[in-house]
Amino acid sequence: QVQLAESGGASVQPGGSLRLTCTASESLTISYCMAWFRQAPGKEREGVAVITVPTRTRYAESVKGRFTIFRDDAKRTVYLQMTSLNPEDTAMYYCASRAGTCYLTSSWYNIWGQGTQVTVSS
Repeated sequence: QVQLAESGGASVQPGGSLRLTCTASESLTISYCMAWFRQAPGKEREGVAVITVPTRTRYAESVKGRFTIFRDDAKRTVYLQMTSLNPEDTAMYYCASRAGTCYLTSSWYNIWGQGTQVTVSS
C-alpha cells in the first residue's frame, strides 16, 4: 500500500505564503490523481485542488488564483503553493490519491496522508 507523507504546514500571518509537500512512498503510475484536501475544526473535509497528468488541475472556488498545485513524478511529490493566505485557510491539510479521474470529493479517495497543520493568524 502506497503511503503519503505531508510536510510544510506552519503558522503564518494573513497575506503570507506556504508551500506544502506530499511525498509518496513509492512511485504511483502517471494515471494517478493527486489531491489536496483540508479540514477545519467542526467542518467537513473539503477538496482544495487536484492534479492529474498531463497536468490538468482543478481548484475549489475559495482558493482559485491563490493556490497552485503541481507535481514532480520523478520525486514522487506533489506540492501545494499557497499565497495570500487568510484566516479562513486555517485547517489540517491532507494529501490524497486515487487511480483514475480526479474529484474534489473526499469519498472517492482511498489513499491518504496524516495531514499537516496550517494556521493563519495575526
